[in-house]
Amino acid sequence: MNTPLVPLDDEFVHSTPYPVSHPPTSASNDPRFFERYWNVWHDDTGDLLLAVGGSCYPVLGRVESYAIVNFRGDHRSVRSFRPLSPEPADLTVGPIRPTILAGLHRWRHVLEPGEWGFSYDLEWTDTRRPTYGAAWGPQVQSGERQVTAGFESFGQVAGWIQVGGTRVDWAPGQAHGTRDRHWGVGRGVGGPALNGGRVHRPGWKGGIWIDLHDVGLWGRKLLYGFDDPRPGSGSVHRIERRLRFEPDTHLFLAGVIDLTFDDGAHRSLRLERLGNQTAFMRCGFYGGTPGAGLHPGAYKGPERTEWDRFDVNDPHVRLALRGLDEHHCAVIDGTRATTGILQPVEPDAYEACREGRPGWALW
Repeated sequence: MNTPLVPLDDEFVHSTPYPVSHPPTSASNDPRFFERYWNVWHDDTGDLLLAVGGSCYPVLGRVESYAIVNFRGDHRSVRSFRPLSPEPADLTVGPIRPTILAGLHRWRHVLEPGEWGFSYDLEWTDTRRPTYGAAWGPQVQSGERQVTAGFESFGQVAGWIQVGGTRVDWAPGQAHGTRDRHWGVGRGVGGPALNGGRVHRPGWKGGIWIDLHDVGLWGRKLLYGFDDPRPGSGSVHRIERRLRFEPDTHLFLAGVIDLTFDDGAHRSLRLERLGNQTAFMRCGFYGGTPGAGLHPGAYKGPERTEWDRFDVNDPHVRLALRGLDEHHCAVIDGTRATTGILQPVEPDAYEACREGRPGWALW
């Protein structure tokens, strides 16, 4: 679909899987309909990684947000919940306070200090051109078809982060990352109660989010710069993975990923996880939160803020938290070096390699 995005598409104003500029269609009344913002930000040294996101469920009348920081293996997170506000521009949930400064281009993200032990004030700027896309699930006999629609981007982030007694300042150009703004009818939203008693897997076992020197690699989508003469976005036709894992946890350690782009070009990327710099997304609802097992959209109580802290330098802790995991990796692309994110569902990725499924192998 070539429906263009407009700045308003960055706001939580959708009631269908389509962009604002799409001709009007009937609004979704599926309780799993969601609006989401999601971000992963990191340095290039392997010291500091953040994952920050939030979702609105207009039919359920619920809003939730989370923030996760991993500072040299000190993994902290905070999650907050509230009822839906009548004002869609209000994205604040408890201490988590994002603001859209310029749609499709700039956000400000603030986490107020508190017992969770970390805070930040950061400004995000997109550097890759977003394009609309939609991934539809299979046809269904009743109800609404699952779909994740919206856009993605890469960019730079600047500001400060406080973790315990340590403050880290990110000057412009020192930190970068990726984000998405998705909406649609979410597989797994509401947990088993809204999904026939089933617990859905929390994501795709092969996510790759790396901003290379000339193009942004967002899974099978290629994102170009704002001034790039190529229209729209490109695609990856083939991905071959050879991966190595921790023997005790089966978490990703290193690997080689071979890519074939839509223009026939080939890339071979060498990835190595930076220490234990992983954002474990169970702490952001994906796959169920530690302890309570809360899934996206499942909390239906009063306003609440909760937090946790883990030492993920301990392999037993990593094993307990594994699921949808954002691994900060050093990346070698030919003669160029950068860092980016490999996002597998674990141990699914290990099992795919062990069994030799197409495109997957142990290294």
